[in-house]
Amino acid sequence: MAKVSQLRLAVLGAGKMGGILIEAFLKQGLVTPKNLYATVGHPGAERKNLPASVSVGTDNLAAAKKADVILLCVKPQTVGHVIDEIAPALNADTLLISIAASVPTDYIERRLSPKVPVIRAMPNTPSMVGAGITAISKGKHTAEKHLDIAKKLFDAVGKTVVVDEKNMDAITGLSASGPAFIYIILESLAEGGVKVGLSRELATLLAAQMALGAAKMVVETGYHPALLKDTVTTPAGCTIDGILELEEGGLRVTLIKAVVKAAQRAKELLITNESK
Repeated sequence: MAKVSQLRLAVLGAGKMGGILIEAFLKQGLVTPKNLYATVGHPGAERKNLPASVSVGTDNLAAAKKADVILLCVKPQTVGHVIDEIAPALNADTLLISIAASVPTDYIERRLSPKVPVIRAMPNTPSMVGAGITAISKGKHTAEKHLDIAKKLFDAVGKTVVVDEKNMDAITGLSASGPAFIYIILESLAEGGVKVGLSRELATLLAAQMALGAAKMVVETGYHPALLKDTVTTPAGCTIDGILELEEGGLRVTLIKAVVKAAQRAKELLITNESK
């Protein structure tokens, strides 16, 4: 395959996440507008979220025929239908990347006759601000050059990790669902700030920037969160009293159970898709 910037890219299902990725790819200069084709479910759908320079249509097969790389951003329950629709346009030189939650690569491969390289990816919504994390795993016909292309694309919206596909449901429960859990925590911390006299705007800003800084400490220092927690917690100080309340409220166990439950739901979606 050619360099990423020279590749023709089709984004099928340019909704929320598809639109985020398109905007990032264009901003980073990874793809030129003339080499980018997007599809939506019906005329006018989500057009407001896409740059005016992007060609948008409703014909998935037509877009796939023009592309070297196809990014499948449709809902899990429609993946099979779309794959059947675009199958005539796919061959061994076409890279297919699916971000549909819970849909395994072999589910897609079974619907295709040629040995099409397939990559499964799981980005998350912080990709909107370039702070996402995307896990990618390869199918049985995928080579290192295909992984390199996928990594270059998703690096445009944050960090990319290559994982074994058996871990993708767990990753869905942690990093894809996780932002919602963090937003609830941030909302609750801000409510606490309001309770002790801060304005809602100030409390929200303090909570969000604090969480951003704490996460950056973990990523950039490589220290275990428990070690970083101990650097904040002084003997007989106010932090340890707050931690005691968290432990008594079961926050730690509740968050673990939230990730486990979300991952289990991902497995259920996988079973549903494989039965179709």
